[in-house]
Amino acid sequence: MHARYEELTLDTQGDGDIIDVTPYAQKAVDNAELADGLCTVFVAHSTCAVTTMEFEPGANADLNEVLEAVAPQDRSWQHNVLNNDTNGHSHARAALLGPSVTVPVRDGELVTGIWQKVVMIDFDDRPRARKVVIQLLG
Repeated sequence: MHARYEELTLDTQGDGDIIDVTPYAQKAVDNAELADGLCTVFVAHSTCAVTTMEFEPGANADLNEVLEAVAPQDRSWQHNVLNNDTNGHSHARAALLGPSVTVPVRDGELVTGIWQKVVMIDFDDRPRARKVVIQLLG
């Protein structure tokens, strides 16, 4: 079994910005000439998450509305109080979704549903540059 590591930096707008990282993951699979194995996509930040979803404006808005209802930005967050910060909601939202997903690779292609995409979501309250790691095993 072989492993391969790729890293990229994505500029985000913050505030629930959702970026389709599927093409980057597939490019890593192509670069590695990986026929069968696993592709893990991980974001190395505590106010971002990685998940799979249908990447389209309606679903993107719906996800952000649900997370606003679960972890509203304007509530009192101990993180903000203790750290004189403004992004407690971002940490909670990222923790709910998690920092990574693993997708099977078969015959050189990511095995996803027809509308399913791997997305990175930046919940922080300002634009940022974000490190995304793609780890391949196969």
